[in-house]
Amino acid sequence: MTRIQQVLFELETAYLGHPYYVTGNALYQALAQRVDERMRRALCVSHGVFLPKTYGTPPAWYSQSSLGKVGVSLPPVESYDDLFLLRDAAQRWLKSSWPRDAQNAHPVQSHGGRLAFDPVTWFGRPPEMQTSKRSVRWFVQCYLHTMSGTHGESLLPVADETLDRLQAGGARNYGFGRLSLVDSQVIELDELAYDRVTAADDHVLELVSPFVVASEFPNADEQSVPWWWDTSRPRASPADGHGDCRASAASRAGLRRRTERLVDDDEVYELATIDHGQIVGYDGSRPVETAKNGVLRVGTHSRFGFGEIRVRPVSDDRVPERSPEFAGGEV
Repeated sequence: MTRIQQVLFELETAYLGHPYYVTGNALYQALAQRVDERMRRALCVSHGVFLPKTYGTPPAWYSQSSLGKVGVSLPPVESYDDLFLLRDAAQRWLKSSWPRDAQNAHPVQSHGGRLAFDPVTWFGRPPEMQTSKRSVRWFVQCYLHTMSGTHGESLLPVADETLDRLQAGGARNYGFGRLSLVDSQVIELDELAYDRVTAADDHVLELVSPFVVASEFPNADEQSVPWWWDTSRPRASPADGHGDCRASAASRAGLRRRTERLVDDDEVYELATIDHGQIVGYDGSRPVETAKNGVLRVGTHSRFGFGEIRVRPVSDDRVPERSPEFAGGEV
């Protein structure tokens, strides 16, 4: 059995770090100070995705009929797709009747010229309301697993007291980046339903986190684009209403690259990555196995959150509301 532990944190103090996520390396370093040597050798941590505490509407593929208020606890996970409900940086579960773009924009603070992300967003309210402002707090969702071959499944779940009140990011000695534990749950990947993956004849891959192709870290392996990625085939989109493939900007211009950094003690190492948020074709023949491996991540520095991949049916459109006939789908 392959086990992961989902973790939901509340961001208690301003976070000074990566603008898109709390890196898996930052979370790993925070946890490594609290666990024994056996756990340090086995532990793998995903990137932590920021999400606002607010009510949401589940996408069509979610296994539950309702979602409730995100941030109170972790939602149930019964299918493979459920794993990614809170891992899309666009947070498409946010209600379309509310100011989605504003609610998913992380406010910043300036501290001596250094920018940090505020743990609370404040919104004005109409004059007739009892209070003039309302607040939306920010949370971080990540997951843990252990390296294959280490017999590490017995090490999960990590205890609540170990997870609570971690600190990640810069200026921790000034109180920045404090995370308080809200909820955690253990999920067996082999027990999840993979119906949408198995039912599809063709698939695409979504890069949930950057894929490392080169690293300055000592003895790190360089990677080429995996053979099972089809970068020549444009992603299929149902938005044209005819099922024809439509080339995205990324497929026309090549894969988008980004330079990332990995911090180890006082050393900073640059990483060359294929940026997250892109869609490529799938050229493999075992989509369910690829889906499971993608959750556990692939490539260099995968234990620190890089190389997370989601397998989707080729007919999926991540933004179906851009076409009227798909307005009731995933948002």
